[in-house]
Amino acid sequence: MPGLAGQILNYRGVKIVTGRDYSVLLFLYNTGARADEAARLTAGDLSLGRSCSVRLVGKADKIRDCPLWPQTAEVLKALIRNRAASESVFLNRLGQPLTRFGIYNLVRRAVAQATLTLPLLSQKRISPHCVRHTCAVHLLRSGVDINTIRAWLGHVSLDTTNIYAEVDLEMKAKALERCDMPDKVSVKRWRKGHNLISFLKTL
Repeated sequence: MPGLAGQILNYRGVKIVTGRDYSVLLFLYNTGARADEAARLTAGDLSLGRSCSVRLVGKADKIRDCPLWPQTAEVLKALIRNRAASESVFLNRLGQPLTRFGIYNLVRRAVAQATLTLPLLSQKRISPHCVRHTCAVHLLRSGVDINTIRAWLGHVSLDTTNIYAEVDLEMKAKALERCDMPDKVSVKRWRKGHNLISFLKTL
């Protein structure tokens, strides 16, 4: 699991956060869901059968479906065991639905914990929306087309999603600048091959 989200979730293959916090972060990274979308999630929104997916209710109550990794599905299965379809997926320590503010605090705690082994994280301002951005950029780099990413994130306008493409092109341009091009390129002079010319004339 590369990138910022991977750094928060794992360090050298070891989980930095576990339990409920891990399931929230993994869900955010897998789906690119907004904090309020994750907070509103109920057990009935999850389809954890043969083909695992989640129904997300976004802005203006717009509904979209998002596929889930088997790893995410297994974590969520354990989390919602014996819960009614109307019950929230993510609960706080009092057993009440986790709010979007609770999710923001959860991410801050995870970042603070990850900073102990990854000090560079202290220089970044990380929120649940950063995990959403990471999801989008990783989808783009994996070859997913921009229109699919738009539907994945629940963007109304493709212009919003195109920001990720522009960011990625900027990173590629910076990488290109690091490539050295020789000032002079040696070009061998072409010599006439009499045997070749004679052969071509016979065609």
